[in-house]
Amino acid sequence: MKTESILFPEINNVVNNIEFESISKERKEILQPLINYIQGKSTENKQIRLNLICTHNSRRSHLAQIWAQTAAAHYRVQNVYCYSGGTEATAMFPVVADTLKNIGFKIQSLSEGSNPVYAVKYAENEHPVIAFSKAYYDDFNPEEEFAAIMTCSQADGGCPFITGAEKRIAITYEDPKAFDNTPQQAEKYKERSLQIASEMFYVFSQIKK
Repeated sequence: MKTESILFPEINNVVNNIEFESISKERKEILQPLINYIQGKSTENKQIRLNLICTHNSRRSHLAQIWAQTAAAHYRVQNVYCYSGGTEATAMFPVVADTLKNIGFKIQSLSEGSNPVYAVKYAENEHPVIAFSKAYYDDFNPEEEFAAIMTCSQADGGCPFITGAEKRIAITYEDPKAFDNTPQQAEKYKERSLQIASEMFYVFSQIKK
């Protein structure tokens, strides 16, 4: 899927190795409502707000937010604003930052403490994604006119209604947390990151301008 890109070269190398054929028919059906939502907004030239939601806003929701924003930039889909949140706030797990760094993202620590704030850049001239753990209804996130993307089954089951969401879409992923502090940790986080990347790039590749 080679295409001219604004992304950092290391990230672009990863993107060029993504094979949409590896995404199953079942997963593509799960992704279709998100494609439809984005396409509808894009066709009407409206802002596209996506709030990626998980239980603790610590792993999968951050990976999904960052890869979705990166994919939108890569395919030059305009007016896309990606957010993330949890049913409760904890902290972005440091291995998530390490995983993204190893792929080629440039990450700057803006604050430390129990809930550090990171600036995550995927391209030289694009705004960084500001990543920190927060509840999905935090003031940092949109209050209305957004799609709530449920990235974990626990949040999906525990939050049947998201206030202000125009659309609620379940696109759930297995939690790499199961491999924390094991020899497979780095490998499994990379695997989950690349799965999410593949699916977010597939979604934005389908948007007709």
